[in-house]
Amino acid sequence: MSDTVHNRILLLRAEQGVSRRELADALGVHYQTVGYLERGENSPSLDLALRIAAFFGVPVEAVFSLTPFPRVSDQTGREA
Repeated sequence: MSDTVHNRILLLRAEQGVSRRELADALGVHYQTVGYLERGENSPSLDLALRIAAFFGVPVEAVFSLTPFPRVSDQTGREA
């Protein structure tokens, strides 16, 4: 089993027009921490994961997963 925690932080930031620094300031962490999380170089603590989900107004499962999220391009244009 992989120790990688997959996330959608970058996608959520883009959707909501939030900069890395704005998110970091709201969470009380350094902006580089957000970058490490987005790139999968760090896994968040439970507390931080819950605060990130709350910031975006989504369930934590919408932000983090132990398995890779499907690519957006794989989910579009598939209807007959």
